[in-house]
Amino acid sequence: MKQRANRTDRPMVIAGAGQGGLQAAESLRLEGWEGEIILFGEERLAPYYRPPLSKEALLEPLDLSSIVLRGPEALAGKGIDFRPNTRVTGVDREKREVILASGARQPYEGLVIATGGVNRRLPVPNGTHPDIVSIRGVDDAHKFAVSLAEAETVVVVGAGFVGMEIAACCRLNDKEVTVVERESRVLARAVSPLISDTYARLHRERGVRLALDSSVAEVNVENEKVKGVKLSDGRVIAADLIVAGIGLVPADELGRDAGLPCDHGIIVDRCSRTIDPDIVAIGDCTATAHEPGMPLHRLESVQNALEQAKSGAAALMGREKPFLLAPWFWSDQYEIKLQMVGTSTDHDRVVTRGDIDGYKFSAFYFKGDTFLGAASLNRVADHMAARKILDRGMKLTPEQVADEKVNLGALVKAAEKAAAETA
Repeated sequence: MKQRANRTDRPMVIAGAGQGGLQAAESLRLEGWEGEIILFGEERLAPYYRPPLSKEALLEPLDLSSIVLRGPEALAGKGIDFRPNTRVTGVDREKREVILASGARQPYEGLVIATGGVNRRLPVPNGTHPDIVSIRGVDDAHKFAVSLAEAETVVVVGAGFVGMEIAACCRLNDKEVTVVERESRVLARAVSPLISDTYARLHRERGVRLALDSSVAEVNVENEKVKGVKLSDGRVIAADLIVAGIGLVPADELGRDAGLPCDHGIIVDRCSRTIDPDIVAIGDCTATAHEPGMPLHRLESVQNALEQAKSGAAALMGREKPFLLAPWFWSDQYEIKLQMVGTSTDHDRVVTRGDIDGYKFSAFYFKGDTFLGAASLNRVADHMAARKILDRGMKLTPEQVADEKVNLGALVKAAEKAAAETA
């Protein structure tokens, strides 16, 4: 592993000023880097918190001060040279320079690629019409708010988390909403059938129409305005507003053009390292090879970006700090908070606690006797206990979960106490 001095005549450069890019800059300071840090951001704003953009920020006017993480003065106080409205378009690995859209070149000591992803466009006739909304940044959220105020009927294409969160916001604004999804269930790529069925019921109870096993064949346009969609089965759904929520494409062009291996993202190891010892990559633009020969894994979450940023900063300083925590995620829809940790993939048993009908329960996933992960609806204590159990490698049995008298938090505390006494 390349050892690096804590100061050189070249700066550490970060391409991408999202939450992961900010964390990388701050983590470099914590890892002992005393030299210059340059944080390039394509947007006009200082680093800000993105999750609210598809949640509460759609329900009321957006207060930018509530989501900005570090303003320019705060960044300067940490010795971080923030440069907004600046796009990095290339990397010269031989000279260790990044190339900016202006044509200027910036040398680097180490480079963090934190370019995130771009929203997929609808791959159908009129699918790139400018009236179609796709939320990724502050400007997108503002465009959505303006369009929603003028709309009565909304079609949301895609029943992933972003699509379902937007559908909930539209219903809370008393709009008529139809969600079109090609899969047979909502949230199909992220949650178990139990959670899918629960959220389908929740949305239908709130008045959302679900067009499952359906795909958009064409966006209908009249007089240069979108008027709805035509589905592959011939049905036509009228709409004043169309929202595309069909996922993102990793923005891995910098890595790809620089000759770094990419496969639906820049390939990194568990310490966020690329094949170039002077370059790490973090967040939505990456695909992780946890072990040689294992399938590549992609996580699109704030936690993943933050933890990769910490491990990547350490790697640039020549230290080993792999991202080992169990992945977790959350979603707010109506008054229901879903919190997930671990995975439900390959589970063969689901054990529930709580009230499924009342949307206050947890589903714990097991493969044999191995605890894989949990999904909790309005059960924060269950979620926190599950995270600690997975992070600490603790044993949890289906029988313990099934018995509501067993306090999972108390189990964690007992295990922590026992571990401390034997340390």
